Amino acid sequence: MKKVVLVTGGAGYIGSHTVVELHNAGYNPVILDNFRNSKPWILDRIQKITGQKPIFHNVDCQNEEAVFEIVKNYANCVGLIHFAADKAVGESVKKPVKYYKNNIGSLCVMLNAMNEFGIKNMVFSSSCTVYGEVSNPVVTEKSPIKTATSPYGDTKITCEKLIQYTVDASAEIKATLLRYFNPIGAHPSGLIGELPQGVPNNLMPYITQTAKGIREKLTVFGGDYNTIDGTNIRDYIHVVDLAKAHVKALKLIIDTAEKGCDAINLGTGKGTSVLEIIKTFETANNVKLNYEIGPRRDGDVEQIYANAEKAKKVLDWQCELTLEDAMKHSWEWEKGLESESE
Repeated sequence: MKKVVLVTGGAGYIGSHTVVELHNAGYNPVILDNFRNSKPWILDRIQKITGQKPIFHNVDCQNEEAVFEIVKNYANCVGLIHFAADKAVGESVKKPVKYYKNNIGSLCVMLNAMNEFGIKNMVFSSSCTVYGEVSNPVVTEKSPIKTATSPYGDTKITCEKLIQYTVDASAEIKATLLRYFNPIGAHPSGLIGELPQGVPNNLMPYITQTAKGIREKLTVFGGDYNTIDGTNIRDYIHVVDLAKAHVKALKLIIDTAEKGCDAINLGTGKGTSVLEIIKTFETANNVKLNYEIGPRRDGDVEQIYANAEKAKKVLDWQCELTLEDAMKHSWEWEKGLESESE
């Protein structure tokens, strides 16, 4: 019998790709999602890719009673991967209560469920935003956790602390905190990818929607940063590589006997500016983008990218897909969408 893995937010962007990779690795993923950041037809797309319809439960992970009713049926699962959260820096500045309520509240429910039903292993979807505004743009897991530059970042810091405290207080729970950088791209099949609700908050879907004509133009937030071309620098990681890292992290924590909570950066180890992303997209897909340089956006860090040596050493993982791959896969995904509201 395949090993069951609970995946909260498993119909979302990173979650859906991880569900596919879990299936490929011989696990039986069980999705808990309420399509807060997704659409029901994503489940059909996952089935087309894997040949198997995923087990799905429609539930808000903030609803403890409803979550308990589901999780009690999977008390023998090998672990939980927790994605369920709101994830846009800019939106979090405008709607901080939404972010604290959902991101921290849903984690509290899942940790209570783990304690209640004896689930021992958690892989947590964290973020490089926990490092805040850094003096050295290349961060390691030992880089200091600073005051967050956005409510989103602060929820990730709080969630990491909460997990650490829970592990310390538990006799059995183990956790891995995956601090990833900027996920982009889509499945090479073009069947699943990033699906923003309404106006995109992240760069890549705004680029593809602009290229498609859904958006009139792309605004680059800030052109006066102290970087190679004045625009923000980030570490852009292909979502399929990211999904595979979650599978490796789960296997490692299952195979590790000792209790603990460990953080691992996931990135390419290379910084790329926003303008470089735009130019790479144009070249890879032979498409011209209508863009302009606008004012800086509240909450944005100037530049940050990963030292990913720990992931290579501990997880035996590193990125395999290129920036050009991500640009092509994102565009294929966007072109395959019938409409913005499919």
